[in-house]
Amino acid sequence: MLRGNRVFTFSMTIIIVTLLIYFSAQGALGPFEDVVSVPLNFVQGVIGGATQSVSGFIDDVSNFRKLEQRNKDLEEALAVYQAELAELREKGQDFDRLAALLNYDRLGPEDRQYATCDVIGTDTTGFVRAIQIDCGRRDGVGLLDPVVTELGLVGRVTKLSAAGAEVLMVTDPTSSINARLQSTREDGRVVGQLAGDLVMTNIAVDADVIEGDLVVTNGLGQTLPADLVVGRVLSVALAESELYQEARVRSLVDFGRLEIVQVIINFEPVDLSVFEDQEAANGR
Repeated sequence: MLRGNRVFTFSMTIIIVTLLIYFSAQGALGPFEDVVSVPLNFVQGVIGGATQSVSGFIDDVSNFRKLEQRNKDLEEALAVYQAELAELREKGQDFDRLAALLNYDRLGPEDRQYATCDVIGTDTTGFVRAIQIDCGRRDGVGLLDPVVTELGLVGRVTKLSAAGAEVLMVTDPTSSINARLQSTREDGRVVGQLAGDLVMTNIAVDADVIEGDLVVTNGLGQTLPADLVVGRVLSVALAESELYQEARVRSLVDFGRLEIVQVIINFEPVDLSVFEDQEAANGR
């Protein structure tokens, strides 16, 4: 029975399809086809639009991933170039500093010998103002050797090892340097201050002190070579005791940015205490 129903249904379907094809060929189904085609075209348009949207989204995701990878590659390349640029800049700055020191060597006395050193540490805490350098005894450095840059005096070696040394800077409160005004040749002493400045004291009351004049070492006492630049006069005033003048001095050296310095290794300071001992012995 069930099989007979299937045969009947199949037969009727064939007959209906055949009739529809015949009437469509004759044009009798034209109005009906127009009515049916409207929703079908709408559904087709919706499905087509959805398909294009999905296809476009897939393309966008693919392009985004490609751009993301490209951006990552460019960022990695930029990081490498920035590292190389930073290294080249450091080398360029080191070259400029060394060239300036070399020019300073040429302008100085021909018999002066230097050890060029890197600054490897600083100590500006409390009451001490000092730097550590990577030159020591094996480089020819000795105690009390002067330390300079092309801009002037930095300080003197106060501690020493085989491979390193500590330099007490001229701005340390315990530092005291025999100096003179370059223009008027007036002598005095430059002492460091807690604030990191310099003061030239013991200048004669009637001495002519010019603002902007350079202050240089005078070589008296043989503790430092003569004519090392100490700084420039900022201002001058009479001391509280009114017995001498005092000048505020600003060093040309930027002590906060020292990276390379030079030690004058062939200067031998004279120990004046020997003569004092001899005078004391003769006085007896």
